[in-house]
Amino acid sequence: MRLTRPMLALTGAAAVLALAGCGSGGDAKAVAAVPSAATGSLEHLAAEVKCTPNIQIDADELRQAVCKKSKDADGKFILATFATDRGQREWINGAKDYGGHFLVGRKWVAVGDTTKTVTVLRKTLGGDIEEGTDHSKMGATHSAH
Repeated sequence: MRLTRPMLALTGAAAVLALAGCGSGGDAKAVAAVPSAATGSLEHLAAEVKCTPNIQIDADELRQAVCKKSKDADGKFILATFATDRGQREWINGAKDYGGHFLVGRKWVAVGDTTKTVTVLRKTLGGDIEEGTDHSKMGATHSAH
């Protein structure tokens, strides 16, 4: 049997699909447990996670509040809503330099000091987790001089 390019491509595609199917078993359950990302105003999102927002910034392009949730969310977190996707991404990119753990939805973000905080919030709000820059190891490299 002679292998031609179309047959090689078909065989390669089948191999990729077979490998992808083997590796996804454990993650499918975790992904199914995350609800689709919530939407709405800052107050609506805060009500979803049962916190009373302490509004810090109330502008047209950005609304930001500090929330304190029950002990299961591990303390305080920042909740912010944005007028545009671009404004949200610019805010997140700037904020990541300060560290933290980010739960990101459509035109909103929740920022906690711990992974536990955003993981608990994600069970209600959905969204994707992003990590800020970890500066804790940078001091160790400078002290060796």
